Amino acid sequence: MRIRLSTYSTKPRGGVVHTLALAEALARAGHDVEVWALARGGDTAFFRDVVVPIRLVEVPELEGESVGDRILRSIALLTAGLAAAGPVDVRHAQDCLTANAEGAAHGYADLVRTVHHLDTFTTPSLAACHERALVEPAQLLCVSDAVAAEVAAGWGRPAPVVGNGVDAARFAAAEAAGAGEPWRARFGRYVLAVGGIEPRKGTLDLVRAMASVDAPLVVAGGDTLFDYRGYRDEVFALAATLGVEPQVLGAVPDDELPGLVAGASAFAFPSTKEGFGLAAMEALAAGVPVVARDLPVLREVFAGAVRFAADADAIAVQLRSVLAGDDPGGPARTSVGRALAASHTWDTVAARHLAAYRSSS
Repeated sequence: MRIRLSTYSTKPRGGVVHTLALAEALARAGHDVEVWALARGGDTAFFRDVVVPIRLVEVPELEGESVGDRILRSIALLTAGLAAAGPVDVRHAQDCLTANAEGAAHGYADLVRTVHHLDTFTTPSLAACHERALVEPAQLLCVSDAVAAEVAAGWGRPAPVVGNGVDAARFAAAEAAGAGEPWRARFGRYVLAVGGIEPRKGTLDLVRAMASVDAPLVVAGGDTLFDYRGYRDEVFALAATLGVEPQVLGAVPDDELPGLVAGASAFAFPSTKEGFGLAAMEALAAGVPVVARDLPVLREVFAGAVRFAADADAIAVQLRSVLAGDDPGGPARTSVGRALAASHTWDTVAARHLAAYRSSS
């Protein structure tokens, strides 16, 4: 099959990681795959090398542009690029932005769209884009049962669960090779969070928790489409009040990320909304204990492999326990986590996608 996957960014965000790994797995299965994406800030490539053809649509920066206007302009630019693209057998959008662009360029009648998680927008234009991308595509796919249940409850649409993969071997190899040692030499025994500073990642609660945890907090993660400067200011103001000094790394080069993860003494995953939890799965692959927000989707994906916590106080308790090594069930949980991560292969995920594509044709 000729398959076109589209994603909203070249940065190492979860949905983008998913898109690239899925594209490569589909290519390994013998299909002709290309990836389209929006490129901002002068980007000319993805955050890592990709072994399938890519097409990047440049989105020049406009000073003073609002988030809503930037997203609408991004959709228009991608629509124009896709309108000139040749025919394919499968058009698969990985987010609401690219679903709107694919729909505007070639219609929604045969469009597949993955719902990684559901957002809530107050800007009317963004809310309309979000709604259109859930109502109009011919087929919706989800990466977890919990998200599929939300889609069914909110929009009355069935959405097959195709799952998510993880490059478990890459993170396990980093641990085995001692790639975490330089990071431990730099930060000591540190708590790691990956995903940047934004409301959905629960950063405020993590800072509150770290006020009673005797370890530095290291935060890694790239840019998103939205402007979270106000939230970041709130996070840093709270951190200063509580005496917490987050070490914010920004986007970490792809070849350095496994070492950063493997070097952590604990991985904090206090997200308030997730579709699967790829970053936490990578930590499990590296043998790092994970403390996660007690959400239905994370219970579904990680039960038996991570420690759950409902709020900032509980997150602090669990992190202190991990760092003190006073959890008798810790070694068994680590073993379960390694096996869980290894079970989520991209080739299996690709096979599920192919079955879904064929069922919709």
